[in-house]
Amino acid sequence: MATQDIFARLKQDHERHRELLDKLGETHGDSDERKSLLEEFTKEVKGHAAAEEQALYSTMLRKPPTTDETRHSVAEHHEIEEALNDLAATDMSSSAWLTKFKQLDHDYRHHIDEEEEDHFPDFAEHLTEEDVEHMEKVFERRKREEKSEAEVTPEKKEDAKE
Repeated sequence: MATQDIFARLKQDHERHRELLDKLGETHGDSDERKSLLEEFTKEVKGHAAAEEQALYSTMLRKPPTTDETRHSVAEHHEIEEALNDLAATDMSSSAWLTKFKQLDHDYRHHIDEEEEDHFPDFAEHLTEEDVEHMEKVFERRKREEKSEAEVTPEKKEDAKE
């Protein structure tokens, strides 16, 4: 069944995100490399999350057995977005930045592992071929649009959480 296609596509993004987190974890201080990797990671994740919500989660919300898992994941997307915004507003050469990055890294990996291991297999049981075709079309189109519009630093430095 084609359901594997949408989930394989989402996992492909997750793998890319894990690679970016690994690279970010190896950067130091207020470097150009750290800035560009954070920007790339932020745009990737925000674009992915928004498209995932519009394609996958909007479909899953209409299926009562998966509503709770869906709401849980969407809530985590918002927490991750807030953490990204806060990280972007934090001085990259500070120890606070590294602490916040490590927390974000941990939380995001937990989120995508949970999606891949628990949610996706559950969701697959409730999808029709029409659902899958719809999700694939919506995901690719929305990801391009969302990624190009994603903002990296919507908060100012003085808004960073202590």
